[in-house]
Amino acid sequence: MLEDLGSFVVDVLDKLRELREVFFSRFIGRDEKIRLIDQAFAPRTSPTVANFLRVLIRHDRLELVPLIVREARLQHEVRSGRQRVQIRTALPLSDQTKEGLRRRLAESLPFDPILETQVDPSLIGGIVIRVADTVYDSSLVTRVAQLRERIRQRSLHEIQSGRDRFSSPEGN
Repeated sequence: MLEDLGSFVVDVLDKLRELREVFFSRFIGRDEKIRLIDQAFAPRTSPTVANFLRVLIRHDRLELVPLIVREARLQHEVRSGRQRVQIRTALPLSDQTKEGLRRRLAESLPFDPILETQVDPSLIGGIVIRVADTVYDSSLVTRVAQLRERIRQRSLHEIQSGRDRFSSPEGN
């Protein structure tokens, strides 16, 4: 069922822009859109998917199909013991590096990771890994910011202890 719904999104909505405009148009009635589903898509898919699309059309929610497919795929991945992990690096990763990273993550995570890599030159160096709502940031930008904060804290501490030493009666 998920594959049929996904093929509707990819084959119909993504590839055929004119048909996408028809399905998402407010000027074309629901009955006409349902006829299109019945003629063009229902013969090539399961009755459940065709009926689901009809229900979405009747409630003016057909534009939600891409989001529904994406969420259904994510839920399917989770149920099958897999989960997406976003990886950001300053430079593109080689296939060998990606596979090594995937193996190391698989050893430390309770699921099989599906890597989604992205190049972000603003990181300068290092890597940022996002697993669901948890972010592991070892980018050079973050490390420099942390170092700057530690130096600032240490300087404030030194200034405060120097002021305390000169303002206390024991220090004079």
